[in-house]
Amino acid sequence: MFSKGDEVSVLDEAVNGVVLSVNGGQVTIESTDGFVMTFFVNELIKINNSSNLMNSIRSFNSGEIKKEKEIPKPRSFVKERKEKREVGVPEFDLHIEKLVPNKRGMSNYDILTLQSETAKRHLEFAIRNRIPKIVFIHGVGEGVLKAELDFLLGRYDNILFQDANYQKYGLGATEVYIKQNTKQ
Repeated sequence: MFSKGDEVSVLDEAVNGVVLSVNGGQVTIESTDGFVMTFFVNELIKINNSSNLMNSIRSFNSGEIKKEKEIPKPRSFVKERKEKREVGVPEFDLHIEKLVPNKRGMSNYDILTLQSETAKRHLEFAIRNRIPKIVFIHGVGEGVLKAELDFLLGRYDNILFQDANYQKYGLGATEVYIKQNTKQ
């Protein structure tokens, strides 16, 4: 397939060169930079043009392959569909690192109290301003903050709560739905 003097290109690397020798399934080339390297036959393609039909097909394919390698493919990802009423759902991160610049000197009780008071303040604000849904990000950890949050949320009659979207938050968040009553 390859013979001494053929111009070749490496498929998965930006290396071109000339074949020095062929030994079984391995081909030794000298790159355009002057380095001698050895590759397997299936890692190389011929890039020289000749009148042979197979070589012209290979050079056509190598041009396409080079073009494909140069243009980055757009990354595919699953975009979460949002309902119209879900636009701009407020998220409140209750991790202590997000609440205070330095937690040094705070006991676990102080940290949990601050996190609970912050959650309560945000919840009261959402109720006052008729925000229909909020999300508290509490993290997974040992579940102490989640249990405290569940206790806090359970004391309100006009709200429903559940684990938030697993794809977006994992197990570390709680969605809170606030029932909007006209009688208050």
